[in-house]
Amino acid sequence: MDDTDRRLIALLRDNARLPVATLAQLLNVSRGTVQNRIDRLIADGVIGGFTVRLKPEAEPQRVRAITMVAVDGEHATAVIKSLRGIPEVQALHTTNGRWDVVVELGVDSLEAFDQALQRIRLIKGISNSETSLLLSTHKI
Repeated sequence: MDDTDRRLIALLRDNARLPVATLAQLLNVSRGTVQNRIDRLIADGVIGGFTVRLKPEAEPQRVRAITMVAVDGEHATAVIKSLRGIPEVQALHTTNGRWDVVVELGVDSLEAFDQALQRIRLIKGISNSETSLLLSTHKI
């Protein structure tokens, strides 16, 4: 992966719907070069897919939270595998410091939130957790 690939990925992260012609113009390369690079990055597994990111305001009733998780001993792989199986889990991040894993949750109601937390607390290998509801999001 070279600098052009990194710049292309940065542009796609910002807006994956940019037309190839626009990407080519921004990168000062041909449309064919951009398309070939995108195809290669997908084939190599660097780009794992394209998705939709919704603004928090698009789903104002959605309950969002962050759960910090401490893992016992060498159970991190098993804990992460279990967390991946919970549909309300939006993202997982391993960290250093007091907490081993940060879990992003998104649910449609407080009842669903409670049920998701109960499932998380039952996972073998989790020694402690702390959850905070996300009340508002501020653009940087």
